[in-house]
Amino acid sequence: MSFVDLYDNSEHRKNVAHFAALASLAAVDGEVNPEEVELLNRFAQKLDITEMEYKEVMMKPTKYPIDPPTSSERRLERLFDLFRIIFVDHMIDEDERALIKKYAIGLGYSNDAANKIISRSIDIFGGNIAFEDYVYLVKK
Repeated sequence: MSFVDLYDNSEHRKNVAHFAALASLAAVDGEVNPEEVELLNRFAQKLDITEMEYKEVMMKPTKYPIDPPTSSERRLERLFDLFRIIFVDHMIDEDERALIKKYAIGLGYSNDAANKIISRSIDIFGGNIAFEDYVYLVKK
């Protein structure tokens, strides 16, 4: 039994699982760089991750299952957090793209919907958005 199972708060379990997904993405390229550590520390604080949980997650981030939120806005927020981790170095590699696709599908998106959201998010985070989209986002 994982120490996360000891907690009764299901929202906290979801936060730990989400943090583990963030840690997996940060480590997918072999090492967690200082910018990723800084961002992980901010997410740990935001998600109310204890020091003990932080250490355990960082030792084996892939041991935690994805626990998808029921609201579509919360699912998008989870993906947004992941893209922030990925783009801390201003690029996305194939391993990161494959991992975020698995995560998107785990959140409940279909294969096609995951591809569309990921492609659009890469355009947005990579700065490759059309002028019309820029205007929409600025005026929103």
